[in-house]
Amino acid sequence: MMNAEQRRGEIAALLASAPAPLSASAVAARFGVSRQIIVGDVAILRAAGVRIAATPRGYRLEGAGAAGGSILRTVVCRHREDQILEELYAVVDSGGTLCDVTVEHPIYGQLSAQLHVASRWDADEFVKRVEEIGAAPLSRLTGGIHLHTIRCADEAVFQRVAGALRKCEILLDESL
Repeated sequence: MMNAEQRRGEIAALLASAPAPLSASAVAARFGVSRQIIVGDVAILRAAGVRIAATPRGYRLEGAGAAGGSILRTVVCRHREDQILEELYAVVDSGGTLCDVTVEHPIYGQLSAQLHVASRWDADEFVKRVEEIGAAPLSRLTGGIHLHTIRCADEAVFQRVAGALRKCEILLDESL
């Protein structure tokens, strides 16, 4: 039988080789333990320095699945809540991956959440989950203004993403 330390090593290896995020439930089923055990294992791995991101679709290693040579750019956006899907589609249809969302809260400072939206399917699943649980987007705290980190293969892809966001009147041009 595998001990907890061995299991954590296997979890890190599993996340490193996974082509997509893995849910805590899926990892738990693989190791024959509860979801809560996996949540605890992930917390311990993070404390040990393993960079594990929790996305709406599950856990993944930060940087996993990113093509070598890709670039990260931060943009400032503003839109209504009914434009979330339009924003996500503008990014992914132009070849970008929406990594996270950040808002500047007057009391709490910077608040961020991992998104890892790389396709229309990811976008649809994100919006579906928001609607299912009745969650409020972080941008509600700031009148719709928020930042996104976007991963692109190169500068040309980023310029396509920026152009698509600008066309939707979502991009605040001061961010470029």
